[in-house]
Amino acid sequence: MTSAVQQRSAAELFAQALRYENRADPYPLYEQLLQEPVVRLTDGSWLATGHREIGLLLRDPRISADRLNPQQQPIRKSLLIADPPRHDQLRQAVTRQFVPRIMGMRDHIDGLVTSLLDAHTSETPGELDVVGDLAYPLPVTIICELLGVPREDERLFGSLARRLTRGLDPVETQTEEDIHQLQQTRVELAEYLEGLIARHDADGGGDLLAGLMNDQSPDGPMDAIDLRVTLGLLLIAGHETTVNLIANGTLALLRNPGLLARLRNDPDLVTPLVEEVLRHDPPVQMSGRSTLADIDIAGTTIPKGARIRLLLAAGNRDPRRFADPGSFLPDRADNAHLGFGGGIHYCIGAALARAEAQIALTALARRLDSPRLVADPPPYRENAILRGPERLPVAFARLLPDPREQ
Repeated sequence: MTSAVQQRSAAELFAQALRYENRADPYPLYEQLLQEPVVRLTDGSWLATGHREIGLLLRDPRISADRLNPQQQPIRKSLLIADPPRHDQLRQAVTRQFVPRIMGMRDHIDGLVTSLLDAHTSETPGELDVVGDLAYPLPVTIICELLGVPREDERLFGSLARRLTRGLDPVETQTEEDIHQLQQTRVELAEYLEGLIARHDADGGGDLLAGLMNDQSPDGPMDAIDLRVTLGLLLIAGHETTVNLIANGTLALLRNPGLLARLRNDPDLVTPLVEEVLRHDPPVQMSGRSTLADIDIAGTTIPKGARIRLLLAAGNRDPRRFADPGSFLPDRADNAHLGFGGGIHYCIGAALARAEAQIALTALARRLDSPRLVADPPPYRENAILRGPERLPVAFARLLPDPREQ
């Protein structure tokens, strides 16, 4: 068992990592937390930071994705926090409808990136907010198109999603006003989704919502509540992490000018580069689970009914797994990062997020002439779990036309 001193020091370090003043660089605190790969905190919860330990827990059937109370909540749960068999039923339905629709989308994503950057093309020095002008509108447009959300609703949906992501953060970081606003926003989203489903023509389109409404499985189609819960998850998860992935990737490139030049001349570099972003500066910093049985791990026992915080971003920098973990190295071999989680809850949209980030970062390298960060670090969002810049202003000498069109 961990000592009281270890519990207190780990709790203090973890609390510091959650504070906004450390949002731009929590990694020195994670490095200290890695000294004890699994530790009990003073509030009774457990913190896992080691890469091996997080991987084992993510794949352990004695772990529940419901991080609150897996056996006593009567509410309908999304596949994100559901356990088998319900998780498997929902995931299979989403996979049947989602995966075929994202195959072959690279050309469409490329076209959207081109049009978003074309709006700022200039032969004179200027400035681009990579978050507001590219990283945010790109995945929002894609997921709304996939799900059949009307273009005129994208701004409303985006506002709801941004407000809801605050609810993913640890409750100790939220004020009473935050919690009250979250409750109101959840009601707004539920009403919006119910209206969207009610007016959607299940027979008139090939979008994902129509597919889910008509999905045939041994368990039958989703009912109205499952459909709303699943739609809400896909709408929010389908873009929030990608915003951070593109922004964090841009930060890595501009902080490493040699890599920016390499990517400009060798577009194939983008594939391992995005994987290294997912390891070095992941868009999702942590996740949560709870235990269905006693689990012996790392020389200690996590008891049944315990809450576990999985600090993915710390595991991604575990020196027991990665050499020189603090350096950004796209040529890193065997990059088994935890950027998309693991086990049965591995991110269902990973392929789409990778494609969007790869295309966006390649275009930025190709078209930005002499880019530089206006502020380093940039201003960060309040969110501790979905960590990324609020804005990312980049100055440039010129924003070039797409060279492929010349």
